[in-house]
Amino acid sequence: MAAMLISGASVWDGLADAPAGVLDVWVEDGRVRAVGAGLTPPPGTERIDLTGHTLTPGFMDCHTHVAIDPDLTRSLLSSSAAAALRAVPVLRTLLDHGFTTIRDLTCADVAYTTLALRDAVAAGLVVGPRMLVAPHLISARGGHGDFSGALDDQRQGHDRVLEMAAADGPDEIRTRVRQEIRAGADWIKFAASGGFSSPSDDPSRPTYSQEEMDTLVATAADLGVPATPHVYSDEGVRRAVRAGVRSVEHGNLASAATLAMIEEAGVFLVPTLYTILADARRVDDDAYWATRPPYKRRKFREFHDALVGAAEHLAASDVKIAFGTDAGMFPHAENWREFPALVSAGISPLRALKAATSVAAELLQLDDLGVIAEGRTADLVAMPGDPFTDIEVTGRVDFVMKGGVVHRRPDAA
Repeated sequence: MAAMLISGASVWDGLADAPAGVLDVWVEDGRVRAVGAGLTPPPGTERIDLTGHTLTPGFMDCHTHVAIDPDLTRSLLSSSAAAALRAVPVLRTLLDHGFTTIRDLTCADVAYTTLALRDAVAAGLVVGPRMLVAPHLISARGGHGDFSGALDDQRQGHDRVLEMAAADGPDEIRTRVRQEIRAGADWIKFAASGGFSSPSDDPSRPTYSQEEMDTLVATAADLGVPATPHVYSDEGVRRAVRAGVRSVEHGNLASAATLAMIEEAGVFLVPTLYTILADARRVDDDAYWATRPPYKRRKFREFHDALVGAAEHLAASDVKIAFGTDAGMFPHAENWREFPALVSAGISPLRALKAATSVAAELLQLDDLGVIAEGRTADLVAMPGDPFTDIEVTGRVDFVMKGGVVHRRPDAA
C-alpha cells in the first residue's frame, strides 16, 4: 500500500479527554506509522489535506442488523438470498458514514446470511465494515426471538420457520449454542427478556431462567465465544450478568442498582438509546405510528416513563458504555444519530465518542483498533468541525479510511 500523510486535521486518538490539536498522521502498509507535528515521510507519499476537520479512530457500531429491513414483515418472509442482496448496499452505506467495524447481532431467517456477508467483506467481494457476527437470536418459545405469532394473516405454513432459533431448557439451549459456533459465530446472542418489536412478550419480564442463562453462557465460554443478551427487564439484566455475559444489549429498564451491578462486574452496556428514545418520545404521534405495529406502540406507552428514567440513571452511572444502534429497526444511514441521542440523555460527547472507538474495541476484543497510535491498524474517519462542541458533526463524516485504504474523501462527499 502506498504511504499517505494526513495533515491539517485536529487529531483525537480515541483515549484523550480532548483532541491533541493539528497533527500529521503518517499511514503506510495499512498501519499508522507515526503521529506528530511536521512529519517528513518518504518521497512519493500521498498527502491528504483535512484542514478544518477532526480526525478520529473509525467508528464501531456494536449492535446492527444489516440483513433486517425496517419493514419487519418483508424481512421475516424474505429468502436468505434476498436478505443478503439487500444488505450489500447497507454495508457500503455504513462505511460511507464512518463505521469501519460492526457487530451484527442476528438476522431474520434460519440461514447463516450474516456469516456469509462477513466472509464476503473480509475477502474483498463486498465493500463494507469488518464484521463480527452473532448469526441468530437464541430465544425461548414465545420470547423475543419467536416471531411465529407476528404475521396474523399469513401464519399458516410459517409458524415453525418463524420460531427462528428457539430453544427451551438447558439441553436444547446447549445444542443450539454449539450449532451457532459450529457455523462460525463470533458471538452468541440470546433473549433474556421480552422486547418491543415482538408481538407476544413483555419487555419487563425475563424469558429464560437463571439455570438456562448459566447453561447458555457457559457453553459458549467453553468454546471461546462471548455471549450477550437482548434484555430490557431489570431482573433479566441481573440474571445475565450473574451468568457471565460480556455485554448487555439495551438494558433500558435497568434500575440504578442494577447499573451499579453491571459496573461492578465490568460488563459493557450497549444502550441503543436513539431507537428507544425516538419511539418513547413520540408515543402520542399518530402519524409516526401509522405504519408501525400497534402492539409496539402499546408497549412504549406503557413503559415510557421507565425508559426515560433509565436513560437518566445511565448518564449518572460509570458503566462502560459501548456504541450500538439496533439499526435495521431503522435505516442504517441514521446510525450516527446514536451520538446525539447519548448526549441528549446527559452523556458527555467524550464518553459518547469513546463508546464508538476505544471502548467499543475493548468490548469486541479488537486490540488493534479504536485508537490512533503508532503501529495500530489505520482505521480513520474525519468530519468537518468539532464533535466535542457539536456532536451533530458525526453525521457529516466525509473522510473514511479502513485498514489504510481510503474509502471516501471530502472532495467526493
